Amino acid sequence: MSALGRLQRIASLRQIWQDEARDFTPWLAQPDNLAILAETLGFGADGWELEAVEMALPGGGYRADILCRDTGSPESDRVLIENQFGKSDHDHLGKLLTYASGLQARTVVLIGEAIRPEHRAALDWLNSITSEDHRFFACELELWHIGDSLPAPRFNVVVEPNDWARRVIGKVTPPGELSDRRQLQLAFWEAFETHLGEVQQRIRPVKALAQNWIVHGLGKTGVNLNAVVGFKENWLRAEVYLTGPNADAHFQQLAAQRSAIETDFGQPLIWDDTASKDRRIAITRNVAALADQTTWPAQHRWLAETLGALHRTFHARVKALQSPSQGPELP
Repeated sequence: MSALGRLQRIASLRQIWQDEARDFTPWLAQPDNLAILAETLGFGADGWELEAVEMALPGGGYRADILCRDTGSPESDRVLIENQFGKSDHDHLGKLLTYASGLQARTVVLIGEAIRPEHRAALDWLNSITSEDHRFFACELELWHIGDSLPAPRFNVVVEPNDWARRVIGKVTPPGELSDRRQLQLAFWEAFETHLGEVQQRIRPVKALAQNWIVHGLGKTGVNLNAVVGFKENWLRAEVYLTGPNADAHFQQLAAQRSAIETDFGQPLIWDDTASKDRRIAITRNVAALADQTTWPAQHRWLAETLGALHRTFHARVKALQSPSQGPELP
């Protein structure tokens, strides 16, 4: 029998990262490391749905550790991460909630070497009284190695939203366990992304999820190319979706070119600025019997052609948008 190694836990995170802010936070913000956390939390079965956009971000008189966006959500929802060495304390928990309010984060994650029972209880309570659009997590971080191997991180989730494992259907739930509606959504987008890859060179296909929208990039943070389906009401929508602190400024810059944009696109568009923050430039189509899968090829063709036309019309204009805020743009 071959010899096996023995797992050994590293006693303190400071043995690897001497300083929380200067060493650990930049490490966690790297895409590969965020992917480990995202996979543990259930953001995408492949572990990659979180994208860091800023570190040490001012908020409420303090500085938030990492602000991310959930690239799998229709509005690139903000995800706020607060980390600390040692046991969790009231100071970090209070700052986390202050940041979440000021930055309007829908998901917050507290990371520590140990999460105190009273802080678990507080986050569990918040999950119980808030809507499904807001999520509170807590993770304990450990480091392990085998012999002389490199240390490996392990995030242990100790607080998550009520029924989270069931609600992230399409991301971590096996397809056979999806509801009929979610299976229909997943099948629709899987077939659409296959078609998109066959007919569009400008837009890279993405992984299909069991939800009523799918998101593609458009060359700038906070500006996405979305496709949305309404099975109950039988409609489709293709849109340029603008989110984040620069959404209205970007929308106004594009609206100033409305005549030229609609001429290039070939028909009028819906310029929607009725939401409090986000903006959309869209075109919709009413269809019949969308739940009938025999109609899907025609709907997929329309969506692919319309997204392609939006990409052709907006891509260069989006790349040229000027952001009034200083520093990196946030979604």
